[in-house]
Formats: sequence, C-alpha cells, structure tokens
Amino acid sequence: MASSFGALNFPSSLICRAAPISSSSPSSSSSLAFDAAYIKRAAELADKSSGFTAPHPNYGCVIATTAGDGDRAVVGEGYLYAQGTTPAELQAVETGGDHCRGATAYLNMEPNHCLGDETAVSALVQAGINRVVIGIRHPLQHLRGKAVRALRSEGLLVDVLGEDLQCKTIEESIKACFLVNAPLLYRASCRVPFSVLKYAMTLDGKIATSSGHASWISSKLSRTRVFEMRGRSDAVIVGGNTVRQDNPRLTARHGGGHLPQRIIMSKSLDLPEVANLWDVPEVATMVATQRGAKRSFQKFLASKGVEVVEFEILNPKVVMDYLYDRGCLSVLWECGGTLAASAISSGVIHKVHAFVAPKIIGGKNAPSPVGELGMVEMSQALELIDVQYEQVGPDMLVSGFLHPVPDLTPIIPSVDETSAIDPTVSPYEASIIFFYKTWDPYGAFSNFSLHPFQMPDGNGDYYSWPSVEHYYQAHKFVGLDDPVAKSCLEQIKNAKSPEEAARLGRRTQRQRPDLVRSDWESVKTDIMYRALKCKFLTYPNLTSMLLSTVGSVLVEASPHDLFWGGGRDGEGLNYLGRLLMKLRSELMANSANSNTLQQNEVHKFP
Repeated sequence: MASSFGALNFPSSLICRAAPISSSSPSSSSSLAFDAAYIKRAAELADKSSGFTAPHPNYGCVIATTAGDGDRAVVGEGYLYAQGTTPAELQAVETGGDHCRGATAYLNMEPNHCLGDETAVSALVQAGINRVVIGIRHPLQHLRGKAVRALRSEGLLVDVLGEDLQCKTIEESIKACFLVNAPLLYRASCRVPFSVLKYAMTLDGKIATSSGHASWISSKLSRTRVFEMRGRSDAVIVGGNTVRQDNPRLTARHGGGHLPQRIIMSKSLDLPEVANLWDVPEVATMVATQRGAKRSFQKFLASKGVEVVEFEILNPKVVMDYLYDRGCLSVLWECGGTLAASAISSGVIHKVHAFVAPKIIGGKNAPSPVGELGMVEMSQALELIDVQYEQVGPDMLVSGFLHPVPDLTPIIPSVDETSAIDPTVSPYEASIIFFYKTWDPYGAFSNFSLHPFQMPDGNGDYYSWPSVEHYYQAHKFVGLDDPVAKSCLEQIKNAKSPEEAARLGRRTQRQRPDLVRSDWESVKTDIMYRALKCKFLTYPNLTSMLLSTVGSVLVEASPHDLFWGGGRDGEGLNYLGRLLMKLRSELMANSANSNTLQQNEVHKFP
C-alpha cells in the first residue's frame, strides 16, 4: 500500500539538534549511507500496517550484521501490526536468532519503554545487539528518551539521527521517520488529531453539478486510493449536506480489518431517516450536533444504534478536541465546501489531498471544494508546502501541508526528568489517574496492552490469551452450542490484535444478540475481574505499577463507553477503573498479610 505522506521540510533544529555524544559512532560516509538506508527501510516497514488496523504508533525494525569486508546483511525485520501485538524489535530478533549477536538494530522511532512495557528494549539487550540506530526520539513526553537511556545503561551504543549522526545523507531518512508517524507527532505537539482534507474536483474547480450530482468525478483508481486513506484514519467526517445529497457509505473497501468511525456534523439534525450511514452493524456512526437539536430525531438515531454527541456550540475545533480526548490519531475530512472552509478557518486541517479529474462541467452555481474564507486579495491565499504531484489513472493527485510537522524539541522536562532533578516531585501525586490508550503513561492498565496470560478453560486445560480484551470478548460466546457462536469464539481467540478481537465481539453482539450467552450482563464484570487479576499477578512489574497508584482514583478515560469508562463529562460508571481499584485493595491486603506473617516468624525464631 502506498504511503499517504509526501516529503516535508523540517525545522533545522530537528535535523541537527545537538552535538555528537558518542565518539565511537561510525562516521565514514559509507557507514552513514548504510545507516540512512536501513532507517528508511525501518520506516517503510512501519507503514505496512497502515490501513489494516486502527492508527497507532508505527514501528519498524531492521537488524543488520557487518562482515569483515564491511558488507552488511539484513538478518531480521519486523513491524508493529497493532497496539497490543508483538513489538517490531522482538519480531526482528526472533527472525535473526544467533545472527543478532554483535549486530546493529535500526528503529524508525524510539520504542515504548515504561513500567509494564519494556519488551522492545529487553528483546534487543537479550539478543546481544551491539548498536542501535534510532531515527527519531519518541514524541510523547512520558516516553521521550527513556528507551535511549535504558539501552545505553545496558552498554549498547545508541545513535540518534540528527543528534549523534549528522550529515545530508540522513536528512531524507529523518523525514521518512517523521512522515510515517505524522499523526502521533501532531497529537503529541498540538494536542489534536492529524486532520486531512480530501476532495475530488473537475478541471474547472467543481465538486458537483449545479443540481448537486457528484458521482463520479474521479476515476475508480482514485476512489481506491480514497479507500486506503480511510483505512489509515480513526474517523471520517462529513457534513449534513453530504448525507442529504450523496447518501455515502464512507467504508474502507480494501479488504483489511480496520474500519474508521463515520462522523456527521449537523447543527440542525436536518437529516434523512433513510441513509446508508444509519446501517451500523459493520461500521459505527456518530452524529455530532448542537445541544437540544431535534430530540425526537436523536431518539430515532439512538434506536438505530447511532451514537449522538451534543456540543454547546458545534464547530470543527470542539469536535477535534473531543476526538483528541477519545484517543484519535488521524481524521479524514470528506465534507463539502461549507464545512471544509469552517475546518480550514478553525486551523484543524493539516494536510490536503486534491484529486483533479480531466473533466469540465461549468455552472455558475456548481459548488467548489472550499467555501467562503473571507479573503479579498490573492496575497491572503493559503499556500500548501511540500507539494507532491502524482498521476492516479487519468486524474492528478495534488497533496500538500497547510501546517508543517511540528518541531518536537522538548521545552518542559518530563515528569521522570523533573523527578530526577527534584526527588520531592512525584509522578504519582495526582488524585485522579486517567488511562486509555496503551501508549499513555498508564497504558499498561488498558485491556489492549500486550500482556498475555493463561487461564483454565471449561475442561481444566490452560489457554494462553494474548490480552484481557481477547478474553473478555470471547467469553460472550463461551458455553454455547451454536456453530456460529463457536466460530466467532475461535476467531476472537486467534485475532491478531486486541482491536480486532474487540471489533469481532462487538459486531457479532450487535448483529446477533441471540448468540450472546444469556447471563452475560450479570457475569461480565466478574469475567473482566478474573482476567485483570490474572494479568497483574502474571507480571510483577504491573502489580508494582498498580500499587504505586495508592491514594489515587483510577479512571478509564473513554469518553464514549459509559459502562467501563468515565465518560465525556464524568457521567460514566467507570467499572474498569473500579475493578482495578478493587484489585489494588486486594493486592495491598495480601501484601500486608504477607508482611505480618513474616514478622511473626521473625518473633518466633529470633
């Protein structure tokens, strides 16, 4: 699948940010050329999962050995398929085997390294890797630099492009590393999802005829490319007029697993009762509207399974803030000119993809892709930067950025760095600790974290579950004789990622509620607790992490799951947070009892 990102011009501070740290780093032009090529290959590997699972930090790893004559050979490669799956580094060292001893590992981005998620660093150390070359440091403050320090403390030579290695050869490799994780970089720096505006227009700048007919302006090849763009996104946004005029499906018909949520922005809820977007068994739909709009229609949408979210004032900025809180990394806007103009004016659009078809339709009243922006002079025009041109069938795809990828040079030290400077500052002082995505500071609390555990099945045999989410979703169908339920159970067990397991379980529950065990609502919290307890007891570091939160309220920060999460405004039941606090209390009690027994033994036998 082709990458959706083009080349970028980055601030010089990102390319040559610091003086070299390691005097033993290879410095010959040939060595740097190898380093640059392998880092670029790691970025290409990282892009492989895009479009087939939910957007997440994209990791690739290449392991290469150096022969006596200076020639290099790749012995292992890997890439992260999804959050909660085997890290790229572990895949690469498992492929390379004994050849990894003394080899060099190339990573497009510094790996996650925190309490509860140390697999990547451990894999490289245990494999005997001698040197690690990293394209860019991790953009999230709580992870930035931690893996670099951990690797160096284990005696590995670590070179970061633009810091320890500096030359023109590596600039393109650094750009590739930034591009493959552009959504994460925007989220980390700007605290908004990475937003792309896509539209198709004729040579005379029209997106539909005067009557509103728009099917099809672009070619089939261009539409296939759009399906790929959707597959790389967490959500696809349209306005009410697009729903009324086009009745779109907004699906990603590429045959992959990931299906982005469909979002409609409509202040008045003047929407048709019959629409493809109300068909939600396969793909979820959310309608964002103004508070109080057409209550009767809101009830109608709810009866269809469509989520309705009300805002005091509906505009692109508040919707992006909401999606940021919801954990979105990337959003695709496929709206009409009015909403596109509003999104651009709000500053939430970062990149534009324009498909230009070799057609002319004319029409004074035919709509254009972007509505009124209030500009009266050409000098006010917004200019795209790093523009790319690509022929897609008969069409021309013009892409460019409205805002460059931000400079992530840290300004404020992270909590860990501050604690190292001032030990009186504790990272656990907050009275409320939120967790949601696996890359968050407390991401190991998530059901999607990669912490396999074993639990007995009905026959007394033990089965290894890749994640808590796999276990939870599968147990909706445990004990049922129906062949469809059994098939779904096996599919969930074998799902490649927790996200896929969740999608399979939720979809079957929506489509075939009769297949879900009859006692599910009464046992689901017990099932979740059993899985959580087994997970935390399996990993002592997770137990330590949970006990370190004593005195704090744990809240699963999902704004839309009002049962397991805390909800958008604290209206959720937060059962996941409650169960973790219950487990924390149980672990504390067990620890206290153990200490008491040890003290008694000491008194008995002085």
